[in-house]
Parts: sequence; C-alpha cells; structure tokens
Amino acid sequence: MKKKVALHNLGCKVNAYELEAIQQMLEEKGFEIVPFASGADAYIINTCTVTNIADRKSRQMLHKAKKMNPDAVVVACGCYVQAAGEKLKDDETIDLIVGNNRKKDLAEILESFLEEREEKTKKSFLVDMTHNREYEELSISRTAEHTRAFLKVQDGCNQFCTYCIIPFARGRVRSRRPLDVVEEVRRLSEAGYQEVVLTGIHLSSYGVDFPEGEKKTLLDLIRMVHKIEGIKRIRLGSLEPGIITEEFARGIAVLPKVCPHFHLSLQSGSDGVLKRMNRRYTAAEYREKCEILRSVYDNPALTTDVIVGFPGESAEEFEESRAFVEEVHFFETHIFKYSRREGTRAAVMDGQIPEQEKTSRSHVLLALDEQRRREYMESFLGKEIEVLMEEQAEIDGITYWTGHTREYLHVAVLSEENLMNQMRRIIPQRVYHGDYLME
Repeated sequence: MKKKVALHNLGCKVNAYELEAIQQMLEEKGFEIVPFASGADAYIINTCTVTNIADRKSRQMLHKAKKMNPDAVVVACGCYVQAAGEKLKDDETIDLIVGNNRKKDLAEILESFLEEREEKTKKSFLVDMTHNREYEELSISRTAEHTRAFLKVQDGCNQFCTYCIIPFARGRVRSRRPLDVVEEVRRLSEAGYQEVVLTGIHLSSYGVDFPEGEKKTLLDLIRMVHKIEGIKRIRLGSLEPGIITEEFARGIAVLPKVCPHFHLSLQSGSDGVLKRMNRRYTAAEYREKCEILRSVYDNPALTTDVIVGFPGESAEEFEESRAFVEEVHFFETHIFKYSRREGTRAAVMDGQIPEQEKTSRSHVLLALDEQRRREYMESFLGKEIEVLMEEQAEIDGITYWTGHTREYLHVAVLSEENLMNQMRRIIPQRVYHGDYLME
C-alpha cells in the first residue's frame, strides 16, 4: 500500500517552488500526496524564518501535524530548521529534520526512515550553510498554478541587511547553471505554460558566483529563456535597485516577452534608516533606478516593500519615507511593520519602536498604497491590454474569468467560454473596488 504524505508550505515563492519539487520526487518514489489533514503517514512542513512570527507559525504547523496523527512521521525542513539548528532536536513533535541544501534528498531520506520506523529515533540532516557553495539542484515539470510557473534560479544572499536572518539560513549566493534553467523552461513550455517567473533569494546576484571564464549575468539568462518557443511572458522576481542600469534596462526592453512589471525592494525612503539597515543605496539612487525603467518602458508597473518602525526611525524619518513613496508613484507598496528577529544586528539596536506607533505608521502608508494602486489601474482604462486568463472567480454573485496583464493588473472578464490559459485582448472601462479591471 502506498504511504500517504501531506505537505504544507510557509514563506516565499522560493519555498513554494522547492516544495513542489519535493512533491514530484515523492510521487516518483511511489508516495501518495494527500491533503494536509488527519490520516497521512507523514507530514512535511517547509518552514520559514524571515520573522519571529514566521518561526512561531512554523512551530505551530509542526505541532498541528503531530496532533492530527501522533503515529505519523513529522518532517521539518527549510529555513526555520536551518536557523534553529540543534535546538529542534529537543522538540519531540519532530521526527526528521532536513535543512537547506538537503531538500533534494528528502524523498530518499523519508523512504529510508519509514522502512526503519521501528527504531523510533529522531534523525537530523543539516548542512553548515555558512561555508556551503553548492547550488541544490531541484526541478519541476508542472506547478500548482495552471498558467504561470515559478522557477528558482538562485539561492542565498551576501547582503547581510541588519534586520534579516536569511543569509544565515540560506547561505551565500549560489546560482543555477543556465542550461539547467533553459531545460526546465522547455519542459514547462511543452507542458503548456506560457509564462515563467524567474525567482531567487537574491535574484539580482545571479551569476556572481560563477568562475571566471563562465560568467553569466541575469540579463544573459533572460536572453536565453527568451529564445524558448511557447513561452510568451517572462516575469522577474524581486530585484535589488543596484541591478537597474542603463545597459540592463535597455537590454530587457528590447525583449518583448519580458513583462514591464518590476518589484524593486526599497524598505525605506529615508537615507538615515537605509544606512542603519545596511541597504547600500540612497533614496536618490533608488529614484534614479525608477526613472531609468520609466525611460525605456511606457508606464511600467513598479512595486516595492517598505518597513515601518525600524529601530530608531524618528517621526521625521518616517515622513521622509512616506513622502518618497508618494513621490515615486508605485503601483503597489507592500508595507511591513518591523519585526524584531533574534540573531540579527537590528534586534539589539537602541530605539525599538512601540507596536502602537508601528501600526499607526503602517495605516498611513496603506491608505497611500490604496490611492496609488487605483490611480495606476485607472491609467489603463480605455486602452487595449493583453490578459493571460487563469481561473474563474465569483464577483457579486456572478462568475467571471480572471487573469493578469503584463503589468500584473488583475482583470475580470465575462465569458461563457473556457478561457483557461488563453491570451485575450480587452479594453477595460472600469475599476472594480480597486481589485479588478473590467470591460
């Protein structure tokens, strides 16, 4: 009888990609993938450690799994596992500990553990990520999404922002070989996917670790993926501002498959806060990068992240940040209240901001984000746009087909046809509640 395995992911798109790769390896081994509910023989939780809250959610899911079936094997893998290290060996909930760069072996590890289950001995498989320079080869032939496929092409980070634990959990920059990326994109294209999203922990660093004579940049990789037949859209994951040069912008602007949708991490519009964060650019330099993109694209979608309440952020610095966000006119701004993360330099900085003040500042930026998002969406009214249809959704009791434009605007279309994975051109006439463009 097939062993039943339930999977649960916490965290980023890279984590989601890795868990999908793990699922496909498990299926190849003969395991049956079942919903995350009672009755599984094993539960695999791919954990996150980006904040203390993420750590807590990871622990909660691990304990939930054991409660659903006390006799099941509970497997903890991923970033929380890597950061917590030996501490997890004292947690009786967990049977298997699999760190980063051992996920590729997880199916074999679980198969072996289940065969020796009578020993009832906890096992740990952790790699010292501080000195690890090997890119972990994982790949997929399909994804949970029907039209868009996320591809991990890079791992690790060398930046060491003062608020971030990820370089310790993920290790240093490691890039995937271009030919392996191209081969995976070809498989996904043959499976019917028309859009691919290149993603990584620090995507802008792609290729910096390649030896001399084999150097490839992110722009080189994009050009290679662009040549693959069947792929109609290439979307990029989060980018650091430093990668946006005149050369890079002009290089992607001549590639019609590259979507004019760029997520540039800001974190703060105050130079003082940026310096304390160790972000390595000024607000003026960031603004220049946005201007470069707008000089080569007509009305590109620029999105960003902003942290409010970073240690020492004065009222004046917050106002600098707010004014900067207002001036740049982002399509979307993802606002995060600073979360103290043990093990980071920021966690022990003076001037920790009270939670109530973080919430107040967050509300200010959320209101601005809502205003700017609607303004950007309204700029497309009456203009023909291309939409990749993805799924059906019920809006006000009516079933629509929904999808995204090249700028990643959400669109809803009335149709009795099955529009799944079809490209449609429409002329939107209204914005529905700031959520959808509609004809």
